[in-house]
Amino acid sequence: MAYLEKTDLSTHLYGENIDTITRGDDTLVSAAINAAISEAKGYLSAYDIQTIFATTGTDREELLLTFVKDIAVWHLIVLSNAGTEQQLRQDRYERAVSWLKEVQKGNISPNLPKAVDEEGVDTGDPIVYGSNEKKTQHF
Repeated sequence: MAYLEKTDLSTHLYGENIDTITRGDDTLVSAAINAAISEAKGYLSAYDIQTIFATTGTDREELLLTFVKDIAVWHLIVLSNAGTEQQLRQDRYERAVSWLKEVQKGNISPNLPKAVDEEGVDTGDPIVYGSNEKKTQHF
């Protein structure tokens, strides 16, 4: 069992719609799921992505799972007819990416295991860059 499977997408897109869009080719579903997982991993470098994406069933973090599904469905839906209403899916995709960016910046702390080395030391990027707003003096 994998982190995300075709049957998991049923909360976001009906199975018959998936089959219609992919014309029954499950390799397209797998490709969309793999692309979604890869995209999410890119934002979660401070976390133990091997452990996170090895989890299955109810052990998965629900919000991350929802957003990975949104991304996977977006990758699937772009295969559909040009006349298909895609705005909802695009909005959900953009929301998922926005959430992942906030996690990456450290503004959101999901319930995910942090990346650690062999000694248990946090290997995520602990340095936060930034500065105070520029001040000007007028005499």
